[in-house]
Amino acid sequence: MAAYSAVISLLQTLEQRNKKLIIQNQTAKALESIHATAQYFHDVLEGASYNRRPTFDPDKTKSLEEVIRVAATDAEDVVDLKFGQFIKVSRWTFGMLPHWDLLPLVEKMDTTKKQVMEILEVSGDLGIDTSFTSYASVSVQLGDDVVHGLDYDLEIIVNRLTGPSTDLDIVTITDMGGIGKTTLAKKAYDHFPIRYRFDILAWVTVSQEFRGRNVYLQALHCISKQKNSVNEKDYDKMDESELADLLQKNLKRRRYLVVVDDIWRTDVWDRIRRIFPNDNNRSRILLTTRETEVAMYADTSSPYEMNLLTLENGWKLLCHKVFGPKHDHPPELEDTGKEIVKKCQGLPLTISVIAGHLCKMSRTLEGWKDVARTLSEVIATHSDKCLEVVGLSYHHLPNCLKPCFLSMAGFLEDFQIDTRRLIQLWIAEGFIKSSEGGKSLEEVAADYLEDLISRNLIQARKRRFNGEIKTCGIHDLLREFCLIEAEMTKHMHVERTYPTLQTQKHNVRRFSFQALSYSVDDCCKLLPPVTKSIYLFSLLNLPYRPRIKLEILPIYRRNPVIHDFFSRFNLLRVLAILNTNVMFRSFPLVITKLFHLRYLQIQFDGDIPESISELQKLQFLICSGYPENVTLPEKIWMMKNFKCISLARRATYLPSPRRESILNKHLVTWMPNLEGFFGLSYASCTNEVFSGIPNLKRLIIRVPFSLGNRIPYRPMDMSSLGKLEAFKFYGLHSLENPIKSFVFPTSLRRLSLTWLKNFIWEDISSTVIMLPHLEELKLKRCRAWYGEWRFSDKDKFRSLKLLLLRSVNLRHLEASSDNFPNLKHLVLKECNILEEIPIDFGEICTLESIELHDCSATAEDSAREIEQEQEDMGNSSLKVYIHQRRNQPSNRGLVRTPSKENYTTNT
Repeated sequence: MAAYSAVISLLQTLEQRNKKLIIQNQTAKALESIHATAQYFHDVLEGASYNRRPTFDPDKTKSLEEVIRVAATDAEDVVDLKFGQFIKVSRWTFGMLPHWDLLPLVEKMDTTKKQVMEILEVSGDLGIDTSFTSYASVSVQLGDDVVHGLDYDLEIIVNRLTGPSTDLDIVTITDMGGIGKTTLAKKAYDHFPIRYRFDILAWVTVSQEFRGRNVYLQALHCISKQKNSVNEKDYDKMDESELADLLQKNLKRRRYLVVVDDIWRTDVWDRIRRIFPNDNNRSRILLTTRETEVAMYADTSSPYEMNLLTLENGWKLLCHKVFGPKHDHPPELEDTGKEIVKKCQGLPLTISVIAGHLCKMSRTLEGWKDVARTLSEVIATHSDKCLEVVGLSYHHLPNCLKPCFLSMAGFLEDFQIDTRRLIQLWIAEGFIKSSEGGKSLEEVAADYLEDLISRNLIQARKRRFNGEIKTCGIHDLLREFCLIEAEMTKHMHVERTYPTLQTQKHNVRRFSFQALSYSVDDCCKLLPPVTKSIYLFSLLNLPYRPRIKLEILPIYRRNPVIHDFFSRFNLLRVLAILNTNVMFRSFPLVITKLFHLRYLQIQFDGDIPESISELQKLQFLICSGYPENVTLPEKIWMMKNFKCISLARRATYLPSPRRESILNKHLVTWMPNLEGFFGLSYASCTNEVFSGIPNLKRLIIRVPFSLGNRIPYRPMDMSSLGKLEAFKFYGLHSLENPIKSFVFPTSLRRLSLTWLKNFIWEDISSTVIMLPHLEELKLKRCRAWYGEWRFSDKDKFRSLKLLLLRSVNLRHLEASSDNFPNLKHLVLKECNILEEIPIDFGEICTLESIELHDCSATAEDSAREIEQEQEDMGNSSLKVYIHQRRNQPSNRGLVRTPSKENYTTNT
């Protein structure tokens, strides 16, 4: 919802105004008035999400939300502009903001508030967000319920329904809309052994808007068909509680199966659950839901998550829908048909909708190729069958999650998004509200992401071994919905093709360019001066003939075209140049004039200029390019709002925060909010630097190759970084005694060391033992003095859950299960001289997997021996995975049902 995100952003802007401003009494009152009105808008929108009424006119809903959106965005534009102008004038001095500059805005906000109050007074309630009601009757229909590839799923569900437990058992099926949950439940419901097993079978559909009477009537009607003694005419005379009692009586002492289809909320489940008696007679309830939270709440043991269809099964479904049960199709259509199925990404609903479209076309190769090219457009034309099903999930979201979900429209199709980067963008955009419980914005945003994933709207593509999400993405059908909804609500405008001539600029604040290329001129015509966010996946062309692409043009500091382009957007907050081929020859100085910038992602050559310190609101700096070594200006220490500095694979020299080098000593402090620094040069690892970034949580240090053999030995004391959780070190083989030089904080949870030499393995043991919270240890391309690593009885890695060794000169590992009491994953890569894995590792009761990539044959044999020994002892939970580049992956443990998510060891 664009109105909600606009209001949240305005509130944050007012609450985070620059503290250097001296606010006069009159000015303070004006700002308080604006804040109070914005808070009123917020309360109206929040109230709407909890008080949805189907009686409110949808047209008035849209009108009201648009009034609030326009008022909030315009107000924030004015506040940002006034603050920015004033601070530029009073740079490095204290100044006063005159109240008369804000009076017109106060009057406009008051007028809008009266408009909103009048609309609400006419409507009689706060139920303004009723767009969900138009979707309430939408259900996922897959025609004749034929979905190929459900045999495995059906077997699992039937086994659960016929299991030995005598208690009333709840079986849940969960996943995204359109994947076939209802179809699977229907197959189980109609399965002959199931119908034979139960005395009573009933099916109820709940949907988003729960009406108890309707649900109980659905169940009673099913029962009345099986029990002639029930008189359906009596139902009309009963109220809801009487129907519930009657239903319970009919189920009492009978073995029943009730399917509760399409349930959305835990409180609704609480109301339904108490109707079903538990007579210890093996009765069952089969429940389907899109909400993982609901599934876990109803079935705490193991909710069943469905998988998307394979290409083979998707093709079978398409053939069945288009050509009939015999699948008699022209052979020339098969390749294109499979291309269409592949683009549907395994979602049965999408395949069925496309099949319906193909049925109405002539069966020509050219026609099918046209569908393959324009699949997203075909889906959009069948919105009543496809996108409205997705709309059910979207409109059920709380307001705070809607802008986060719609932000996915800003990324390319099939784009895998780094979750930390996504969270940073949400924060910079102003989507994340501060938590009353003391959580940081990053923690709140991570909760939002997990919530969207649990609702099956965002997909976790890769997870770390500890369950943290590494990358995420979105199904194409959901993305198509995002694109349409974002455009309709003016949340974001996405350019997917080269633009036609614009008659006027778009009235939105966020833009994403996703076509192959754009000219700077066309971008200027499209973007209004109040643009807040630019996501650039396209190449930029400069307006010369012949056109020269930006990435190969020498861009100098004073290039007039680039200067003119960026200088137009004084209110810009997010500039994300996501096309890695767009490379500036130097850092464009004009960007340092964009005072309101919070997020900057850019590729350039050379150092970062001193004027970067002008960007006092900048929180996230993500840069890549050349040369290998980069020097940050000393004034970087004046940027208090920095949360993350990431300079890709560069070794970045950060000078010590010396006060005498800055003109105004009073302004030099530290970077108290910096939580991530990726690419810090080894030369900057001094006590002075570490003391200036005490709240760092994630750190990557690199030794520049330019140092060669001239690397001085000195202790690297990081004990002052008391919040550090993740540390990576990329060294050089010329670094002497590297392990002993480190002094780690005890807060460390993840440690990765690469390119170290001249140490003994026991140094690793003595170091890790001192880290009580360490869960993950990775050693890559390390060369110790000797190839033997021996553990004593006192060497206990108590918290370690992942041990990864890659391309190390380890020949003999002498350790026992006592040394790794909580290890879950052992990963060995390119350990081609390792003789064996200690047989005692099989006794580690927490060990879940042993994974080998291109290791020695003897190490592989020892892994198989461990697995076999554990299987002989009845332990089937330990899995061994063996991969060889020259061969197919070996070991039967690899043949399993594909997982929707992959955990990664981040190697």
